[in-house]
Amino acid sequence: MEHIRAHVLVCAGTGCVSAGSKKIEAALRDQIAKHGLDKEIKIVETGCHGLCEMGPLVIVYPEGVFYVRVQESDIVDIVEQHLYKGRVVERLLYTEHDTLEGIPSYKEIAFYKKQMRMVLANCGQIDPEQIDEYISVGGYEALGKALTTMKPEEVVDEVKKSGLRGRGGGGFPTGMKWGFARNAPGEKKYVVCNADEGDPGAFMDRSVLESDPHRVIEGMAVCGYAIGADEGYVYVRAEYPLAIKRLKNAIEQAEAIGLLGENIFGSGFNFRLKIKEGAGAFVCGEETALLASIEGKRGMPRPRPPFPAISGLWGKPTNINNVETFANIPQIITKGADWFASIGTERSKGTKVFALTGRINHTGLAEVPMGITMREIIYDIGGGIPDGKKFKAAQIGGPSGGCLPEQLLDLSVDYDSLIKVGAMMGSGGLVVMDETTCMVDLAKFFLSFTQEESCGKCTPCREGTKRMLEILTRITEGQGKEGDIELLETMARDIKTTALCGLGQTAPNPVLSTLQYFRDEYEAHIKEKRCPAGSCAGLLEYTITEECKGCGLCKKACPVEAISGEKKGLHEIDQDKCVKCAACFAKCPFKAIKKQ
Repeated sequence: MEHIRAHVLVCAGTGCVSAGSKKIEAALRDQIAKHGLDKEIKIVETGCHGLCEMGPLVIVYPEGVFYVRVQESDIVDIVEQHLYKGRVVERLLYTEHDTLEGIPSYKEIAFYKKQMRMVLANCGQIDPEQIDEYISVGGYEALGKALTTMKPEEVVDEVKKSGLRGRGGGGFPTGMKWGFARNAPGEKKYVVCNADEGDPGAFMDRSVLESDPHRVIEGMAVCGYAIGADEGYVYVRAEYPLAIKRLKNAIEQAEAIGLLGENIFGSGFNFRLKIKEGAGAFVCGEETALLASIEGKRGMPRPRPPFPAISGLWGKPTNINNVETFANIPQIITKGADWFASIGTERSKGTKVFALTGRINHTGLAEVPMGITMREIIYDIGGGIPDGKKFKAAQIGGPSGGCLPEQLLDLSVDYDSLIKVGAMMGSGGLVVMDETTCMVDLAKFFLSFTQEESCGKCTPCREGTKRMLEILTRITEGQGKEGDIELLETMARDIKTTALCGLGQTAPNPVLSTLQYFRDEYEAHIKEKRCPAGSCAGLLEYTITEECKGCGLCKKACPVEAISGEKKGLHEIDQDKCVKCAACFAKCPFKAIKKQ
């Protein structure tokens, strides 16, 4: 019998794969074989480990040594020094190791210390393409328990008791939603997983599907049993090829050993799953538009009621939850509702996965208990703001969320607290901005996204967001006028109350929240024709100061030949020709170009 003395885990999530982790894995196999270690060293390709900014990641067990930003050229040292001679390759360690005693486990690194990895528990720890690895850590125990020891209504009650709320947006109580579908009349019912993750900067659902697809499958099967459905769909955007590949593989493996299909666990319960690849329309994240897309129709929302729990896919009762919601189900069934309800706040139970992006040192995935503060997420886990810049705001909840300023850093991150300050949990996107971000321009960016993604079915969303975007564009170009702010507020509130679906109803949120907390920036743009952050090109002017040495680098960099001057002489910028591209500003080695 082979004796495996070490496991080498190589991150094979999308981020690390794009950075070369497949080549790293191949080089590891070659070097391990070269040194005759292939019988005692096992290589495991895992999903995303979370600390994406430091990828590609390699972890060596049993020590738990955490190597970061590993390149193919580093593999010889890892194999010869660490795996063969037992010496840690210190130059590849995460730099924070320098401040810790010895060579600690990755769990002692600040990025992971305050996390509570429940949904992400297996991510980066198991091979997502091997069902045996999922089963070895308790996989499918929840399904077995539900089918053999619980009645369907008991499963629904347990989910209700847990306090789990939907992780895809509005936070509707999951157990209540399941109860509606279970009690709906009709023999044919469906379970649908919404994996149409369209928020800019969000990749939580993708990573879970890539790293732990069986957890989602198990959650959906438990839901099917609870509501009386024998068929389910995972609606996932086609831009997630690795997630789709691993999900297909997982479904096939589960079917092969009887965990999907007919008479599961000898209980008489039948359940099959299919994958529907979406074309990437943001509006298909709205549940009625998603259902229309599965049916082969154009993805457009419809009025509710009736709600999908009564009349959903092909007119049949349908329960829809997102990836993270279903991923919570197995542990609620195995560990109990009371255990889950003991985590988080009174009205927001459990944990939440966030995708940290933007101006933050540690971009990646973080799972935290509900009730943690924004400050803890951004500074203790995310490592704060790079380059010595000051924190300005955090956009939470995606393009439908709100921008929260510095004075709200100590806000409890839970459903109700966020709603009170004009934001929302959303699916979990968290974009951090520093002092160089113009909040008017940011509102324009998010509104341009939602306006472009509008299906066009209802007038408030189709026309209203377009008019708002035109006003914001004028303001950022220095053409703002008195009354624009008030007009934006009026239109935003009208759209929120009259739009057909959640996309339109929440589209004005970034504008309203930036007006609430950064109104002075709007006023500066309109009244003073000035962008306080110095980022709106239409309000900038570049001039060359007396510090100019006449090196000519700015002149060479200018794409429109707006700079003139003799060698070693003072140069000048023709403001009529200048296109505000900042190429000269970036090239000047003497900091002689002033931006104002």
